[in-house]
Formats: sequence, C-alpha cells, structure tokens
Amino acid sequence: PKRFQGMMHTTNGRHGEMHILFLSHYFPPEVNAPANRTYEHCREWVKAGHRVTVVSCVPHHPMGKAYPGYRNRLYQVEDKDGIRAVKVLTYITANEGFLKRTFNYVFYMVMAIVVAPFLPKADMVVSTSPQFFNGLAGYFVGRLKRCPWVLEIRDLWPESILAVGAIRNRRVIAALEWIERFVYRKADHIVPVTNAFRSHILARGGAEDRITVIRNGVDLSLFTPRPRDEDFARQIGVHERFVAAYVGTHGMAHGLDTVLDAAALLRDDQRIVFLLVGDGAERARLEERARAMNLPNLVMLGQQPKDRMPAIWSVSDVSLVLLRRLDLFKTVIPSKIFESMAMQRPIVLGVEGEVKEIIEEGGAGLCIEPENAAELARAVQALAADQSMYRRMQEDGYRYVREQFDRTVSARRYLDLLQRTVNR
Repeated sequence: PKRFQGMMHTTNGRHGEMHILFLSHYFPPEVNAPANRTYEHCREWVKAGHRVTVVSCVPHHPMGKAYPGYRNRLYQVEDKDGIRAVKVLTYITANEGFLKRTFNYVFYMVMAIVVAPFLPKADMVVSTSPQFFNGLAGYFVGRLKRCPWVLEIRDLWPESILAVGAIRNRRVIAALEWIERFVYRKADHIVPVTNAFRSHILARGGAEDRITVIRNGVDLSLFTPRPRDEDFARQIGVHERFVAAYVGTHGMAHGLDTVLDAAALLRDDQRIVFLLVGDGAERARLEERARAMNLPNLVMLGQQPKDRMPAIWSVSDVSLVLLRRLDLFKTVIPSKIFESMAMQRPIVLGVEGEVKEIIEEGGAGLCIEPENAAELARAVQALAADQSMYRRMQEDGYRYVREQFDRTVSARRYLDLLQRTVNR
C-alpha cells in the first residue's frame, strides 16, 4: 500500500554494514529498563555504521494512555538519534489486569508480523522479552524476512507471571511452557542477561553453543554523579533529610509494602525520609495504605518524565532495589543497580542470588533479606549514620560499574555476536 512506501528502502551493500530489525514492546520516550537497554544498544550500533529499525508500541507504559505528541495510528515513523523508530497500532491499556495486558502483548505481536513485509530488507531480526509474545514475534518476522533471528531474554516467561500467581490454569501454563521451549529451540542465537537465565534456557532445550550472556549495563554519559538539587528537594519536601529512594515500577513483583513498613518503624527518626517514584499495578493500593498509616516520612511522586530523573536522583542518598522473596527472583539482575552505582548512590538490596554477588563484589551497598522491613530500616539508618562507610560504598560502586558494566562495551560485544550470527 502507498501508506507504507515511505518506510521502504534497500541496503546499500556497503561491506560490513547490516540492517538490524529490532522488535521491542517498549522504546523511548518510555523510560523503563527494556526501553533504555534497547535504545542504548541500538544507538551504539548506528554509531558503528549500521542501520537499525526498531518496531515498538505507541508509548503508553505504565499509565495506559498515549504519550503527548503520539496518536494510536496504524504506524508512525520517527528518527531517534539515527534509529528508525516505527510505532505500530497498539491495544493501549494500563500496566494492570492480566487479561488486558496479555491482549496488549498479543496485539503487538500480530502488528509486528503484519508490518514486517513492508519494512526494509533486513540482515538480522532481534526480539526481546519481556514481553513473552514480543520474543515470539521474532520467530515469525525472521521467517518473513528470511534472515537470522536472535532472541534476547530479559525476563523468564512464563515463570515470572507464574511466580506472582497471575496464571493458575494448568492448560494455559502448559501451552506457554511449550511455546517457551519452542522459541529456545528455533532461535539462531539467544542472549540472556544473567548466568542464571542461561542455565534455565539450557534446561529447557537451548543449545549451549547458541547462548551468550550479555549482562545489563549503564550509559555512563547519562548517569553521572551530580550535585544535590536543593530547590527540587524543597519542592517535594525532602530538604535536609537523608532520602532512601525506590525509583521504578510499582508492581506485584516488587513487594513495596516493605518500604511502607520500614517507614512506619522509622517514623520518629527525623533524619530519614523514604521516597517512592513510579507507577504500576500496585501504586493505587500502596497510596491508599500509606494514607491509612499516616506516614510523615514517606513521599510518593508517581510516574515522572525522563528529564525529571536527574533531579530525583540528585536528591536521593540511597537507592532501594527490592523484589519479593521468590526463588525466581534469585535469577534476575535489576538494571537500576548499575545506574545507582554510576551516580554514586549506595544500594540497599532486597534481592537474593546473582545480583547480590554483584553488590558484594563491587562493595556498592548493603544486602538485606527480601521483604524484611526491619532489616531495611536498619540498613538505611546505618548508611545515614556512618559517613565513612557511605563514602566508601559510593567510591567502590562507581569504580566497579565503570570497569565492568559500561553499556558502550556491552553494545560492541552484542554487535560482534550479531555479525558472527549473520556470517554463520
């Protein structure tokens, strides 16, 4: 159709150049971890001389409405730092309600498949999960484009939704697990973000020689130490206080009642205030509970635009990284730990497993038992009281993330992998 002709062009055949077609449910201006990882990798690939097209939803996460400047049309195309960003028609819904969210994911998969024939010839298709059906879309699009398909695993599906009790129907579970094993077998290469994910994939049929772990990292040009924004601190009511901040999705997986309970334990400590920034399925319930508890040392800001994040991090003294106490979450590495270290914010980590090893190895914070409000309160108090320990964790974490988790370095490794896969 004529409406798609503006999206069509061919590779110029320059030696070594690839056209990478990336399928991602999320992409800027959305500000969650999947959007950031995809954008930062693709940006580096463009700098290296390759062409990249990203197909994503109309930005709407997590509020469930299109961002200003976007309409829910069949498709719209924009340039994002040299990346060709295609936004396709989306079933828009808030980040809550299992059935609606699932339909949102399936609808994106269908749209990615429908649009694929009208996109430029590709040398490589990459699809990333979450979400589950976004990852599966890569199989179909790769076949349509007749090129290799790399599957990126940022979260284990369906395990992550089973762990929080979102699905209980055994037939549905069996179907999803069959699809999971199918995509592990069919992908030309798989890129998990943790070693634990690699072990899980191997146990479910993935081939060892087709799995490469590329951990998350951080854009060190964006996340840097910065002076405290005192005007903003006054504006939100945390001026001259030690701020323990959770910044991110308020979902079923995060166990943020622990923050409210810790705030209740420290309500008489005038030095300390807890800050919750973000949105999600649990936010309304948490706000209602916080009002009922009448907590004077808790501030909840809701979802904030990306340009507000530097100010938020500048007034935060400690970064809270929390998940519920479930075996599944021993396999994850929340990407915000790298951002926190890059900004010299010591971490209080309420997650077990591989991420705990990173924090301890880097000397970047204190580790507590997940969902333990008393330990959370004690850890925050300790960091507020011991300036020597606080400064040591600032410096050690900053040094460690620069040496081990520079996003530019990981993007180059990823690109080398894609080139090898195409050549093979």
